[in-house]
Amino acid sequence: MSVKQSERTLSNFLAYLDELRGRGDVHFDEKIQAWHVLGYHDTYQVLTDPVTYSSDVAPLAPKQEDFDLFKKGNFVRADDPAHRRLRGMVSRAFTPKMIADLEPRITEVTMQLLDDADARGNQWDLIEELGYPLPFIVIAEMLGIPVTDRAFVRRLSDTFFEVHNVDPEASLDELGESAVNNVAPLLRELNLHLLEFVRDRRKNPGDDLTSKLLAVEVDGARLDDEETVGFLGLLLLAGHVTATSTVGNTVLALHENPEVWGQLRADPGLIPAAIEESMRYRPPFPRLGRQVTKDTEIGGQKIPADAFVLAWLTTANRDERVFANPDRFDIHRDSNPHLTFGKGMHFCLGAPLARLEVKIAMRILMERYSDIRVRDDVPVNLRNPWAMIGVNRLPIEVRRF
Repeated sequence: MSVKQSERTLSNFLAYLDELRGRGDVHFDEKIQAWHVLGYHDTYQVLTDPVTYSSDVAPLAPKQEDFDLFKKGNFVRADDPAHRRLRGMVSRAFTPKMIADLEPRITEVTMQLLDDADARGNQWDLIEELGYPLPFIVIAEMLGIPVTDRAFVRRLSDTFFEVHNVDPEASLDELGESAVNNVAPLLRELNLHLLEFVRDRRKNPGDDLTSKLLAVEVDGARLDDEETVGFLGLLLLAGHVTATSTVGNTVLALHENPEVWGQLRADPGLIPAAIEESMRYRPPFPRLGRQVTKDTEIGGQKIPADAFVLAWLTTANRDERVFANPDRFDIHRDSNPHLTFGKGMHFCLGAPLARLEVKIAMRILMERYSDIRVRDDVPVNLRNPWAMIGVNRLPIEVRRF
């Protein structure tokens, strides 16, 4: 589809969310048997009250051994005390200093990828040439995983995210059945591959993050092989897609607001603000699921224990009570408290790395090219926005200084 058609697809999605908000900031959806939470303050409450709104949605997840193994080290889907233990151990190895020390390598990879793209001409795809490979190469090298695994992991991650929520009115049972049929075989392959890799690293440790994770000890306990596999799988599947989506979404937003290119070129110090606005404007993950642990009330609605809640980051980030002119892409906002990376104890551990990768990519793109234009003569492939907000393909034309 063209850029304009892609914009209409996203507009249709936003119109659907506006329709949901018209039914109330918090309301029950009979079709999918879940509660929608759409306002900023209500969403904030869901994200910051992990006792009432559990991230462990295991009772609603597919009952399947491949998903069980993947979940074991995935602290995103864990509550305390398991979350505190797993995240605490991972944080000992995945440190802010380690992330900051990656800047020279991220710069080097970005330059090499753009050199390769330019060698093929001045028309190429931003996602294929930069948006996807950059964060994957960084994560793969960080973990010690062969970069040759890139094609397989991309196939799995695309399947994993696209299979969920293709139909906005699909029931939880329908989504679970789809996940088992489409995702489980690929997930099994990834689990087996990573398990073999982890066992080898335990016997032959190196200087990579995987080896450091296996060596971390807290109160006499270490991550076992399966927990390590779960964390590596989380990083590989979800760790790169935020940066990939944000690179594409930011360039797309600048295409829609060309005057901002000039502002960023005049003051590169505005790049971080532009990235934060891009994340508010098009959060890669449109919503988060939680299960209610006890009878509660939110937004004036009484919600029973065991109910499933969908907290919509997309609408929270466009709540006019918090963000003036929310449908406007504005890099000069005085305050931008978006919820794209979550809030509270589940705030995204990889947020600093994603921000660093996108900042470096955008800075080098502007230093290298005098003009970057999204083409209208080649289809733009927009992701299914009910699963992820981003582009799979973004054909551009560049002009070097």
